[in-house]
Amino acid sequence: MPRAVYILALGIFAMVTSEFVVAGLMPQMAEGLHVTVPQIGYLITAFAVAMAAGGPFLTMTVAKLAPRTALMTLFAVFLAGNVIAATAPGYAVMTAARIITGVASQAFFGVAVSLCVQLTRPEVRGRAIAVVMNGLMLGTLLGLPLSTLVGERFGWRAAFWAISALALVAAAVTLAGIPPLERAGSGGSLREELGVFRNPKLWLVLSTSTLIIGATFSAFSYLNPILTEVTGFSTGTVPALLIAYGAATVVGNTVVGRLADRRTVAVLAVGLLLNALFLTGFALLADAPVSAVVCMLGIGLVGVTMNPAMVTRVQRTGNAGPLVNTVHSSFITLGVILGSSLGAVAIDAWGLRAALWLGAGMAVLGLTTLLPEITLRRSGTPTASTRPPRHPACAGPTLRDRI
Repeated sequence: MPRAVYILALGIFAMVTSEFVVAGLMPQMAEGLHVTVPQIGYLITAFAVAMAAGGPFLTMTVAKLAPRTALMTLFAVFLAGNVIAATAPGYAVMTAARIITGVASQAFFGVAVSLCVQLTRPEVRGRAIAVVMNGLMLGTLLGLPLSTLVGERFGWRAAFWAISALALVAAAVTLAGIPPLERAGSGGSLREELGVFRNPKLWLVLSTSTLIIGATFSAFSYLNPILTEVTGFSTGTVPALLIAYGAATVVGNTVVGRLADRRTVAVLAVGLLLNALFLTGFALLADAPVSAVVCMLGIGLVGVTMNPAMVTRVQRTGNAGPLVNTVHSSFITLGVILGSSLGAVAIDAWGLRAALWLGAGMAVLGLTTLLPEITLRRSGTPTASTRPPRHPACAGPTLRDRI
């Protein structure tokens, strides 16, 4: 595996840590910015909306740059957003900072995944994408608790300074470890990259990713209150359970990465089916501690861990260019927004277990989006998921040997 793949994972780890930092420091930030906790919660929404809506536009802006230059540009924007957050005198400036950081994070994700495809041989791309995605998983497992610890001990602004320092380290490693390659858009104009979105199947494939993530986050967003108010765990036990959940996502992501290239649709189908079963089991057995923990860990194993297979399927249906990857990431973010917001509505109407039932329903709906492709495969008709991903910059041999 090229070392550059691990470097890309470090960059994504920094981005994801910044994404989650607000969630761990809401009371401190509310006090420091003289606003309410719900207003701090809106900063999470602002970050997510900025990722989904603004990321593709920033990606188009940097698409004409060489990949390493594009990454360094995005690091600069991301760093600027975090520095503004660390020094924000009030809520309005903090909101602007989170929007800037969210847009840069989404664009970085798209460019990084696209570059990962450029740097690796077709037969190991699923594993390589899994390595890059581990930056996301480790951001949940380690980034959130570490940034929360720094914020609680040294103040919430120190957490943003720490993330800024992490971004500087990641940028320096990227500059030293990523080779100077041709620009990501060479061999295909922006119009050609936009042309792939005329394919109706690509939109169906993107909707599958939205539903996978939506199903997972309808549960993940409310694990804390479910585990304490329904299952009966103490508040001191929940952090350890969330770490176990994060560890499950790392394991699941690694397994899916090894299967994503050869069994893309099968992996997604099995993952959605198991997720629906785990979510249903959690809803039914949430008041039984052992069963609830088993179901929670099961969701960790088969939820966001579908990312390598999701990315592979999207790239084979569209292409492996940075714009397609960024738009896909926006659909993933849309899943986070839908899962958490619809979960809140369901909880207000029917109680905490309703978020789990909602997730199970979204997983089943996700399965239905796979049915056309499964039917074609059974009939022997070639599908996009059987073809290697196309990259606008990779008309010739792989660039792996240039590492």
